[in-house]
Amino acid sequence: MFDDLRRQYVDLAQPRLGAEVVYATDDFFADKARLISPAAPVFIPGKYDDNGKWMDGWESRRKRVPGHDWCVVRLGAQGLVAGFEIDTSHFTGNYPPGAEIEVCRSADTVPGDDAGWTKVTPRLALNGNDRAYVAIDHDAPVTHVRLHIFPDGGVARLRVWGRVDKDWSAVDAETRLDLLAMENGGRGIIANDEHFGRVENLTAPGRGVDMGDGWETRRRREPGHDWAILELGTAGTIDEIVVDTAHFKGNYPDRCFIQVAPEAHGTPAEIAIQAEHWPVLLPETKLQADHIHQFRDGLAELGPVRFVRLNIIPDGGVSRLRLIGRVARGAGA
Repeated sequence: MFDDLRRQYVDLAQPRLGAEVVYATDDFFADKARLISPAAPVFIPGKYDDNGKWMDGWESRRKRVPGHDWCVVRLGAQGLVAGFEIDTSHFTGNYPPGAEIEVCRSADTVPGDDAGWTKVTPRLALNGNDRAYVAIDHDAPVTHVRLHIFPDGGVARLRVWGRVDKDWSAVDAETRLDLLAMENGGRGIIANDEHFGRVENLTAPGRGVDMGDGWETRRRREPGHDWAILELGTAGTIDEIVVDTAHFKGNYPDRCFIQVAPEAHGTPAEIAIQAEHWPVLLPETKLQADHIHQFRDGLAELGPVRFVRLNIIPDGGVSRLRLIGRVARGAGA
């Protein structure tokens, strides 16, 4: 289930998008900021700090008064939320047995009780050292999530799965921007191999921080080449492509070429079959190690597109892919 989620949505609560845990009633044992850490939670035996056992997540003290604890996450981008993942990894005798989640849309850093919070889950029963996913049916864009735990305890990670809801009507038709950027609604759909790094990383903000912050395939030992398919935030005309192989030195692809299409339909696997026949936007081109490749000349004039297939020959790693251009008139999310 979790792999399917990652193919359909992005985590709107990830710090590289600008998300932040902006409030917690109590984070005595474990800093609230760790709740949305992108890394998988770890347990370090024998590690203690001034307040007790160090835990990788958000943990409040044992409550000795009526009530319960809660925290507020400001999402990195306004989005349409499809569901939540609550991870209690390594919390065994100290996890909360219950949780509820509310959402709202607000310009405030920490919205108050009058911000129109909407409860989107029932009271959820949690288990220790577990991962739970709950889908929701909420079609309004949100900016904040409020996680209630009953009555206290620790949660390792909270993932907010959804899609960025960008207001494309506010973007001038002559403005050039990266239409594939995660913050603009771009997302990874499927790749033939994600052994060392996920395709979603290609759309992330900034340059990759290391080799783990990119898309990297295993060493290919058979004929053929590797590929990844992604969707732009909205349809647009592309006039510049950036392929960044930052940190990939002995394992960058030798060459690449890029195909695009204005539309695609079906499951990720079905789209992958369609993509084999998409027209070529960027012909096969030599790549370099740890380098920002900018391509403006030689791009085919194919009009507005929405989907892209990055082909790398034969295998290797790419840190970021940027498709820069202008929004197609009349295009929407």
